[in-house]
Amino acid sequence: MSSDGAQQGGTDGGTAGGRTVRVVLVDDHRMFRTGVQAEIGETGRTGVEVVGEAADVDQAVTVITATRPEVVLLDVHLPGGGGVEVLRRSAAMMTDAERPVRFLALSVSDAAEDVIGVIRGGARGYVTKTITGTDLVNAIFRVADGDAVFSPRLAGFVLDAFASTDAPPIDEDLDRLTQREREVLRLIARGYAYKEIAKQLFISVKTVESHVSAVLRKLQLSNRHELTRWAAARRLV
Repeated sequence: MSSDGAQQGGTDGGTAGGRTVRVVLVDDHRMFRTGVQAEIGETGRTGVEVVGEAADVDQAVTVITATRPEVVLLDVHLPGGGGVEVLRRSAAMMTDAERPVRFLALSVSDAAEDVIGVIRGGARGYVTKTITGTDLVNAIFRVADGDAVFSPRLAGFVLDAFASTDAPPIDEDLDRLTQREREVLRLIARGYAYKEIAKQLFISVKTVESHVSAVLRKLQLSNRHELTRWAAARRLV
């Protein structure tokens, strides 16, 4: 994980006082979960104890219910309905006065709609997967304490969204796309090659091609140039 600081408030995190924070990792990429576990899961050093993992929405709800961690590291794009669905089905645990389960989104996506969606769903923060292991541990402790934590440029999305009294308009065209298709769309519009997208999203080039074909079909576009213009017009790039 490379450097990506987080804007935070409150007291210092870490292992001060021998405190341990119990965490569940929710991400559909096993290799990424393994990497996070290696970065933060050495409890004696970090104070973080990874008590469970999940790769989709149903697994996540089952593991979170069984383990009742203090913090869930939640990917935004998951099979079964995405991170927002996990939040919806975990609402009672989030509002438990005695043992609240708090959620920190950890995603490759830095799109405003993804950030706003999970924050509205109840997550306490959102950091991107470029965050360092040290900063992630610090973010976990702060979220466990009830603070809000964001990667620097993402905080503005949330402030803008919640400062507005008007709900954002529904884009029916965008609503036709799955979360993964939106992610591929955004990377295509930014000029990434298929191989680069596959590497960044931990999927095959063939899967990227399938997503692009689906996006073009759903939006009734002919090629990636039209797709880029479409995305730019909606400020998705």
